[in-house]
Amino acid sequence: MKKTMSKKRDSRGQKEILCTLGPSSMNDRVIARLEDLGVNLFRVNLSHTRIDDLRGVIDFIKSRTSVPVCLDTEGAQIRTGVFADKELLLEDNAVVRVLKKPAAGGVKGFNLYPLDIVDRLEAGDFISIDFNSALAQVIDRDRDGVLVRVLTGGLVGQNKAVSVERDIKLPALTDKDRKAMKIGAGMGIDHVALSFANEASDVDEIRSLFDKEIFVISKIESLKGLSNLEDIASCSNALLIDRGDLSRQIPIENIPRAQKDIIRRAKACGVKVYVATNLLESMVKSFNPTRAEVNDVFNTLADGADGLVLAAETAIGQYPINCATMVRKIMRQFEGQKKACSVENLRQKDSFLLAEPHGGTLVDRTRYDFDIKEIKRYKCLDVGVNVLLDAEQIAIGTFSPLEGFMNRRELDSVLRAYRLPKGAVWPIPITLQVDKRDAARFKEGDKAALVFKGEVYAVLEVEDIYRYDLDKMAKETFMTNDADHPGVRALKGKGDYFLGGKVTLFRRLGSPYKYFELTPGEARAIFENKGWSRVVGFHTRNVIHRVHEHIQMLAFEKYNCDGIFVHPIVGPKKEGDYGAGIILKSYDLMAREYYPKGKVVMAAFQNYSRYSGPREAVFTALCRKNFGCGYFIVGRDHTGVGGYYRHDDAHRLFDRLGDIGITPIFFNKMHYCRKCGAYVERCGHGGKDTLDISGTEARKILQAGRRPPEWFMRREISELVLSEMGKGAEVFLK
Repeated sequence: MKKTMSKKRDSRGQKEILCTLGPSSMNDRVIARLEDLGVNLFRVNLSHTRIDDLRGVIDFIKSRTSVPVCLDTEGAQIRTGVFADKELLLEDNAVVRVLKKPAAGGVKGFNLYPLDIVDRLEAGDFISIDFNSALAQVIDRDRDGVLVRVLTGGLVGQNKAVSVERDIKLPALTDKDRKAMKIGAGMGIDHVALSFANEASDVDEIRSLFDKEIFVISKIESLKGLSNLEDIASCSNALLIDRGDLSRQIPIENIPRAQKDIIRRAKACGVKVYVATNLLESMVKSFNPTRAEVNDVFNTLADGADGLVLAAETAIGQYPINCATMVRKIMRQFEGQKKACSVENLRQKDSFLLAEPHGGTLVDRTRYDFDIKEIKRYKCLDVGVNVLLDAEQIAIGTFSPLEGFMNRRELDSVLRAYRLPKGAVWPIPITLQVDKRDAARFKEGDKAALVFKGEVYAVLEVEDIYRYDLDKMAKETFMTNDADHPGVRALKGKGDYFLGGKVTLFRRLGSPYKYFELTPGEARAIFENKGWSRVVGFHTRNVIHRVHEHIQMLAFEKYNCDGIFVHPIVGPKKEGDYGAGIILKSYDLMAREYYPKGKVVMAAFQNYSRYSGPREAVFTALCRKNFGCGYFIVGRDHTGVGGYYRHDDAHRLFDRLGDIGITPIFFNKMHYCRKCGAYVERCGHGGKDTLDISGTEARKILQAGRRPPEWFMRREISELVLSEMGKGAEVFLK
């Protein structure tokens, strides 16, 4: 029968991943994450799936993903039956009966399936059980079955592979396989894997069970299959090398040679070839693979394999997502191997699964080995702390792709179009504002040493000196010229001249919270170390209350995230805002006591609030994108102040700008409903049952020395705040 190609998810030459679904992965979160990682096929192993459960299993998978489902047959294989204790210890020289009739296996006797295989065993046959865990020999027969003597003892499991040294021909499909194919055909399945394909007629037989074209993966796992490989390939869409079952008939030291030969022959036949078994076996229980496994996977790709199959790793392993992530990383390295193998390239950790830095590259304008004598020759420019905070964040990459303070062309583009001149979305002016006298001291091409309290922290390469209309700038940035707006007030309190150019940072500002700070590169390294690839960021300038806690966990769960990056801003803020210390202490308490263990990273964001509403909401998202976050929580009134912005202005701007490389997760005003006993946006109840929660209200209650109710803020958090106030700590800025 003619082979046909699948019409779904054409990989067009890219290496493919096939994942077996099982107890560890048959859930919404793992399936969604595996699909995100680019898994090409989900395998259902019929050897470990009850026929009565199959319809429900297929329904469950197909309702959650567009990735095709592949039914993998039991095939022409002998297996152990059911054991009373799931495992059976066979001891050397013990005599055990292989029973004809079904029974719960034990030390006195057990079944092999298919049951009629007992009638075909002969005295002298050698039987290898559970991948050579035990070796036995048939010594006699009686009416109940055959007697075998254990030559090499070992612990064997139920439903495990058994091989007989003498060739015993078995049907290509079991009765269960035929029933499963009928169910699959009726449910639109068009991918099947044929276990123990021994000859071309086996492939024709499974195709005959479908009334449409199907994608057949023929598994080469026997000597007979090896002998007939070209014939099998001629009527198959792909071959799959099962190194485990193949090693029952080929000495294990010959498997690498066999793998290379099969791949070469498959390529000559023009069919895809996949490789399975023990790719990342250690990751069934361990967070990381062994170096030997990584080397094996890379070299398997180098042999020419079109795809790799994860079996136990994703079906029953503890780290199914990490396994698929690791395979994808190795594939990435394989695809990029033409890149120069320099020391710098080799030391770089591949973080391609995290959000790409904005603009494609994480900026690094730091230089800590500076020559102070050289810097002393530059003209000095005294600047405020906010300028240095911006210079620091530019230099460490938080503001990527910016490499310095904006020139006129960049500022015009950002205010007019929310973009930098080269096209990258950027909503906020990042400028170095000076008065006329300081502007006159410099000319283009100069280098200015940025000085704060007598110390040089950075150097500005002056590329542009320009004057700008502050009224226009305020209106565009803050949507108002009102002098009561804190952002407008700060802008108009300085000169109307600006210096633009690249920044190089030589020293970072000191802070009592420096140990909480992370650079974008450091945060990415931590996420990689934890195995995270899907991170949701949270920006705040408040002590945590219940709604913040609720939306963080809701975003984490709904978007199947690996972790939450809590990143409160700790630089200068306006009067009445929380001080940095109490914010960090409240989140530190949450991380230790209430957040899911190992699912939260907290760091201090050493910058300042600009109070520019929707523009700042996008800006804070892009900053977290540079830290590696792929998702970002945007609440109602995000980064707003007073009544200057509509509640949904930030949401509207995100929609207007389109895809910016980080997904905003929008939340509207939420409240606590007494009747529902939950935090909700709307529920149908109202009146006294609807209780509002806000950061502003929390500050008022705490400033009055009272503790908010438990539904508003955790008792431990409010008691921490009141305790710090009692000690005279700066809980609220004055």
